[in-house]
Amino acid sequence: MPAARSGDYRKPFHRKGTDMLKKLSARNQIKGKIVEVHKGQTTAHVRIEIGAGVVITSSITNEAVDDLGLKVGDEAWAVIKASDVMVGK
Repeated sequence: MPAARSGDYRKPFHRKGTDMLKKLSARNQIKGKIVEVHKGQTTAHVRIEIGAGVVITSSITNEAVDDLGLKVGDEAWAVIKASDVMVGK
C-alpha cells in the first residue's frame, strides 16, 4: 500500500487539466485510482483504490464530481483532513 504524503504538505497539489496549483494543509494525501462514482440525489460516493485492494470512499456533492470531471479510471488523491482520528476494537 502506498504511504500517505506525510509532513510534506507544502508541495503543490496540481489539479488535472489546469495550470492551477493549490497548496493543502492536509498531511494525509493518498494517491489512487477511481474505481466507482455513484451519484445520488445530491451526494455522490467516490471510491478510490489506493493499492492492494484497499478502497477509500468519499462522500462529496454531485456538483463537485461534475466540476472535477471525476470518472472511473481517473487518477485521484484522497485528501484526509481531520481534527480527530477515532480507533475502535
